[in-house]
Amino acid sequence: MRIAVHEVSKGKKGHALPTTSLEIETGHARFVLAETELRPTVLGLIATGRMRPDSGRVTIDGTRNDRDLRRRMALVDAPEVSDPHPGVTLAAVVGEELMFAGLPATPLHARRWLEQIGFAELASQPIGTIKPSVRVRVMAELAVLRDDVEGFVLVSPDRHGGRPEGWWRIASEFADRGFAVLVIVGGSAAAVIEQLPEALETDYPSNATVPVRPLADITGSTTVIDADPDPVDPVVEEEPVAEPVEAATPDPPVAEPVEAPTPDPPVAEPVEATTPDNVPSRASGTDDTATAHPTPTETETETETENGAER
Repeated sequence: MRIAVHEVSKGKKGHALPTTSLEIETGHARFVLAETELRPTVLGLIATGRMRPDSGRVTIDGTRNDRDLRRRMALVDAPEVSDPHPGVTLAAVVGEELMFAGLPATPLHARRWLEQIGFAELASQPIGTIKPSVRVRVMAELAVLRDDVEGFVLVSPDRHGGRPEGWWRIASEFADRGFAVLVIVGGSAAAVIEQLPEALETDYPSNATVPVRPLADITGSTTVIDADPDPVDPVVEEEPVAEPVEAATPDPPVAEPVEAPTPDPPVAEPVEATTPDNVPSRASGTDDTATAHPTPTETETETETENGAER
C-alpha cells in the first residue's frame, strides 16, 4: 500500500494546514513535522481520508478513494477526535476498541487482553496517567485489531511527554510487522528522531516529506536559524535603557543640603550669650544705682539739715 498526500492545504490561506506533501508506505515508519495545536489533527484526518482538503489530493495506490483509505488506515490518538478522555480507565478504553473490532468487549475480556500484552496491572488506572510509551503501545495494538487496517497515523505522541525514542521504536516495530506508519510530531521530537541510529541507517527517508534542513540545535525548530538575530536586537535595546537608570542615581547630592542646615550651634550661641550678659548687667546696674544713691542722699540730708536748721 502506498499513500500519497500531494500539496494539500486546509483553511483560508492555509491557516489550518499549509501546503503539505508526503508519502506513507507499507513496512515503513515515517514522521512528519506539524506545529501548533490544530494542524497535527487536521493533517491526520486528511491523510486517512476523514477530511477533504481545500486544495491538493490524497491517493491510495495511485487512485482517489477516500472510503478505501478510511478502511485501511486508522487514526490513532488524535486530539479531540480519537483520543480517549483522560479520566477513563485503561480497561474501559480497551473494551470500547474491542467492540469496534468486532471482538468480545466485556470488562473481563478487556482485562484478559491487557494481560496478553503485559499491562494487566494498569487496567483500573486512568489512561491520562499512563506512561507515554505504554499509551502508544496500547493504542496502536488496539488500532490494528481490525481486519482491514493496514496502517495507522499516530498524532502528536510527543504531547504526552517522555522520550521520543520510546514511542518511535514502537512505531518502527509496527513497520517491521508490515504496517504503514506515519507519526505526526513537533519540531523537538523530529530533531531527536533524526539522530537515532535506526533513522540514520535506513535506506529510505524516515521523514515523510523532504529531508529536514540541518537544525541549529536540538530544539528541532527549523526557524531557529532565522530567529537568532531577533533576540539580539532586544538585548541591544536594553542597554540604553540601563543608562538612564545609572544617570538617575545621583541622589547623594540631595543628602548634602540636608547636612548643610546643621549649623544650629550659631543659633544657640547668641541665645546663651545674650541672656547671661543682660541679666547680670541689670543686677549690677541695680547695685551701682544703690551704691550711687547714698552720696546724693547724704548731700541731700546735709542740705535738708542745713535748710532745716536754717528753717
